[in-house]
Amino acid sequence: MKVGLIQQRCVADVDTNREKLARNIQDVAGKGAQLVVLQELHDSLYFCQVESVDNFDLAVPIPGPSTDFYGRLARQHHIVLVTSLFERRAAGLYHNTAVVFDTDGSIAGKYRKMHIPDDPAYYEKFYFAPGDLGFRPIDTSLGRLGVQVCWDQWYPEGARLMALAGAELLIYPTAIGYESSDTPEEQERQREAWTTVQRGHAVANGLPVITVNRVGHEPDPSGQTRGIEFWGSSFVAGPQGELLYRAPKDEEANAVIDIDLQRSEQVRRWWPFLRDRRIEEFSGLRQRYIKE
Repeated sequence: MKVGLIQQRCVADVDTNREKLARNIQDVAGKGAQLVVLQELHDSLYFCQVESVDNFDLAVPIPGPSTDFYGRLARQHHIVLVTSLFERRAAGLYHNTAVVFDTDGSIAGKYRKMHIPDDPAYYEKFYFAPGDLGFRPIDTSLGRLGVQVCWDQWYPEGARLMALAGAELLIYPTAIGYESSDTPEEQERQREAWTTVQRGHAVANGLPVITVNRVGHEPDPSGQTRGIEFWGSSFVAGPQGELLYRAPKDEEANAVIDIDLQRSEQVRRWWPFLRDRRIEEFSGLRQRYIKE
């Protein structure tokens, strides 16, 4: 399978971002991409740096005009397209939702972000209700996709549940970066930890991982911080955690990467982690914390 990644800077205007994405999608599709993955909340700036009720104006119904737009692109280029939208489910009820389109432009499925952060500059609990669709892969004409979103990527449980449900790929649209006052050493520790934990999901589950991040500086509208420098570094890892591609940390990038899905079968034969799991001993995972 040829996978297209689009790592780009965003601006405040939604139409400008979409027009740029359409050009970039055309670019990677023209280079043979069959599956194209976009970054988290790609239609706008990362608005969660502040808590403002006005930002709910950015939310969109699913289905609606936004899904019509991306569905047309998927159909036009005959690709499976993974998008990330701010979903307006009802007045006062919103989700951070990945929507997957099949090659005919139809909605193959959606995933609502399960883990919602609430940290300085990432005030997502103000905007998003936790997902309620579970860790269920989305079936497409190219295969079964285990799609999650950003903060989910730090949790091995979600990756495992997707694998147990038959996912053939793990996919993470992402928006993550440095607070610019961090030292360069701390910035690199964070970026490398982010890469390492997801490569671990690839190894533990014997599956490729695709992660697409934003890039560029976005100021904090409140002026309370120096804004976020999104660290790019979008990557594809194979089923042994091997890096097949890694984008620059400070530049936009369109890339098309070959993934051999048959390799997962062989890796799982060598390393049969699913066979050897002691599932009868895992009840503690349903607890918040275990005291002796």
